[in-house]
Amino acid sequence: MAAQKIIIDTDPGQDDAVAILLALASPEDIEVLGITAVAGNVPLELTQKNARIVCELAGRTDIPVFAGCDRPMNRPLVTAEHVHGKTGLDGPTLPDPQMPLQDRHAVDFIIDTLRAEPEGTVTLCPLGPLTNIATALRKAPDIAARIRRIVLMGGAYFEVGNITPAAEFNIYVDPEAADVVFRSGIELVVMPLDVTHRALVTGPRNAAIRAIGTPVAEAVADMTDFFERFDKAKYGSDGAPLHDPCVTAWLIAPDLFTGRHINVEIETTSPLTLGMTVADWWGVTDRPKNATFIGDLDSDRFFALLTERLARL
Repeated sequence: MAAQKIIIDTDPGQDDAVAILLALASPEDIEVLGITAVAGNVPLELTQKNARIVCELAGRTDIPVFAGCDRPMNRPLVTAEHVHGKTGLDGPTLPDPQMPLQDRHAVDFIIDTLRAEPEGTVTLCPLGPLTNIATALRKAPDIAARIRRIVLMGGAYFEVGNITPAAEFNIYVDPEAADVVFRSGIELVVMPLDVTHRALVTGPRNAAIRAIGTPVAEAVADMTDFFERFDKAKYGSDGAPLHDPCVTAWLIAPDLFTGRHINVEIETTSPLTLGMTVADWWGVTDRPKNATFIGDLDSDRFFALLTERLARL
C-alpha cells in the first residue's frame, strides 16, 4: 500500500513536535508533502520557527515549511505559553533552524497542493487551531472535494475543557474556523481530549524513549519532562498526554483506536461554552453524522509504536 500523502498543519508545541517526528519516521506509511504553521500554542513567529527546528532535528531539511495565519478568523489570538513555555518547545536546548522558511503563504500552499495532486489523495492533519484550513476552504471552495480526509486533534466531550470549563484549546482559539471545517462535508476523524488523555507519557514510557540514546530521543524525553509538569499539577495524572501524536498514530495504525461516527457541532456564540464541541455521542438528535469521534486507544501499543519509530531517527 502506498504511503499516505499528508499536509501537517501545526502550532508546535512539544506534542506537535512528537507528532511531526512520528510522521517523518514512518515513510512507508506517510509522505509529508509539507508543514504549514499557524498561530496557536505560541505566536506564528515561533510556530513556524519551531516547525523548522523539528525538521532539522529529524534530519529532514527537505520538508518545506510555510507560515500561515497569525491570528484567528474573527478573534484575538489566545496562546498557551503557560503549558508549552515561552518558546513553545521549552525543555530541550535546540539550535535555531538554518533551513529556510518558504515564501508562499501556508494557505496558498494547501490550495495549490490539493489542486495539483490527484483528487482524494491528500489528507490534511491539523494539530492546532483550524484557521489555515478554514481560510483555505473559504478562499477555494473547490478544494473540499479534493481532500481525502481531515484527521485533526481538537475538541472534547466526556473530558470537557482544558482552556475553559467547556472547551478544548485548539477549538476555543478559533471556533469559527472549526465551525467551517465541521460543516464542510469532508470526512473528519477527530482526536479529542477523551482519547488523548489516555496517551500518557508515564515515567517508564519516557525512560524507554530516553534509553534510545539518540539526539531525537533525548529531545523528545526532555520535551515531555517539561510538558508533564503542567498536566501533573492540573489533573494529578501520571504524566503528560501526547495529544497530537494520536493523529499520526491513527494514520499508521487506526486499529489502535476506537470511536463512533456521530454529529459534532461547534459552539460559536455562547460566552459560557464558546468553542465547545457538542458531540452527539449517544445519538439523541437527528442531526447528520459528520465526524468519527475517537474515544479510546490501546495506550501500550501506541507507545510501543512511538518508541520503535522514534528509534529510526
